[in-house]
Amino acid sequence: MSKPEEKQEWFRVAEAFEASGLTQKEFAARRGVRLSTLQSWVYRRRRQRGSQAESVRPLPVEVSMAPAAAESVLEVVTASGARVRFSVGTDVEYVARLVAELGR
Repeated sequence: MSKPEEKQEWFRVAEAFEASGLTQKEFAARRGVRLSTLQSWVYRRRRQRGSQAESVRPLPVEVSMAPAAAESVLEVVTASGARVRFSVGTDVEYVARLVAELGR
């Protein structure tokens, strides 16, 4: 396989990892690839894209009525059950990146 073809193949693997919802360790074990190789290609792909904001994927959201005292707080609960609270007005991009990282 030529270098450009190999690079595109690894970018596809990195993209599949991003969409999988698995940790890098879990994904590498399931695909039968070395963890360090996967990490390297995920890093290269992200660096080439230039912005991690594109890698943010939506998570399920549950909306419920909160007591009046809690109205000034935004609470995010990840799929793993982690809860993070933010003051209303916190930078949305920061929240999205943090939630994306917690989801890994």
